[in-house]
Amino acid sequence: MTARRILVAGIGNVFMGDDGFGVAVIQRLAELPRREGVVLMDAGIRGIDLTYALTDGYDAAILVDAAPRGRAPGTLYVIEPRLPDAAPPALLDAHAMDPVKVLVAARALGRSVETVRVVGCEPAELGTPEEPQLGLSAPVAASVVPAIHLVEELLDAWRAHA
Repeated sequence: MTARRILVAGIGNVFMGDDGFGVAVIQRLAELPRREGVVLMDAGIRGIDLTYALTDGYDAAILVDAAPRGRAPGTLYVIEPRLPDAAPPALLDAHAMDPVKVLVAARALGRSVETVRVVGCEPAELGTPEEPQLGLSAPVAASVVPAIHLVEELLDAWRAHA
């Protein structure tokens, strides 16, 4: 039996405060022992790179990102993205990352991963291009380790059903 190939990609801009959450989670995951078949990717804001990675034969993907949904800062979510059936081809911005556009673009290329989950964190502070902000806010930084546990739970569940 071959191991499932799973991509875990951190999304975000480390110069925009809590937007760097996904990158921080990937950096911490990289310090842990590697799991067979799991590939970690610091996607940052490189939507095109992530689009092509999603078409590289993975069985599943976990995207880790800041996800403003109106709850308390640091709140974690596991989101199953729903893409429209007839979405037009997505235009990707080389300097920004929109996970939905990335998923639509990967699907348009014809070999996109079927199972995708987003581990998202409610941000507290986001910088702007005019006023960059380095580092995560305290509630979001405190959510990095719990987010790693969520990623590991998803990986374990997917392996159990392989």
